[in-house]
This record gives sequence, C-alpha cells and structure tokens, in this order.
Amino acid sequence: MNDSFRIPVELIFQDNYATTKSDSYPDQSTWQDWVRSWLTFLQDYLPAAESYELSLRLTTDTEIQFYNREYRHKDQPTDVLAFAALEVDNPIPDEDWHEPLYLGDIIISVDTADKQARQQGHGLTHELTWLTAHGILHLLGWDHPDDSSLEEMLSLQETLLKLLLKTPSEQL
Repeated sequence: MNDSFRIPVELIFQDNYATTKSDSYPDQSTWQDWVRSWLTFLQDYLPAAESYELSLRLTTDTEIQFYNREYRHKDQPTDVLAFAALEVDNPIPDEDWHEPLYLGDIIISVDTADKQARQQGHGLTHELTWLTAHGILHLLGWDHPDDSSLEEMLSLQETLLKLLLKTPSEQL
C-alpha cells in the first residue's frame, strides 16, 4: 500500500451503545483512520470517485434485532449488518460529481460482539474491527454464498486487520 496516497473518506460514526464498554473500544478518530487505510488498500474494488462516505453504527442486540427483522426477516440479534448503497440500481456519478460517493451503512451489535470476543478469547476491539472489516467488504460487493467465497473473504479480513498492526506480535 502506498502510504503517501490515502483515499479521502468520511466516516459517519454513531455509538448508540453508550455504556462503560464504549471506553474499551476505539473512538471515532481511530475508526476514521482505520476505514481510510482499508479503503486505500481496497481501492481496486472501489468505483471511481473523488471521495467516499459510509456510516458505522455501534448498537445493542435490541436495535440490531429490529433491523434484522425488518430487512432480513430474521427475528433475532446478529453481529453485523451491512446495507450497500451500490447494490441498488443507483447510477454511478459522472466526472462532474464532486460529492462523496456513499458506500452504505454498517451496523454492529456491541452486545453480540462482546459475547463472540469472549467465546473466541480475544478483546472487544479485535471483534469490532473484524466485524467492521467484514461489513466494508459487503459494502464493496463481496459475499459468501459458499465455503470457498467465505474463506476468500475471511482471508481478506485477516489482511485488513494486519494492516492496522505496527508489529506482527501486536494485537487489537
């Protein structure tokens, strides 16, 4: 990745979880830096635009269950939902367009992420970062309808997490 060039991206960050756990995971500025690093690395998968925008919402099991029921017809909490703006038949802006290209929305349940982190023996930040990377890949059109696609996507998620580490032994 060329460190001198960074994709311009605006992250709309909403922390609706807002409990004491919010002190144990990254703030908006850190998320902004991470998302910019990832989109710079993934620039070959991005449609051409001057800049990009996406939202990241950290929330509760109750709220994510509402969205899961409304949009996926599954009345249960889940870890992450991604709503890609480019999946629908929206025209890609032409060269005269100077607004950020909206990629979509990522919603993550901190409740479920915390449970998963404890089950897998790593920290909440690691799990939230993993789920955010997964959501970003969905916004860019990645999917996992079969085991092969899932393995490829998970491998790319691992690469995205490693981009954030300063040393190979560092952990999120």
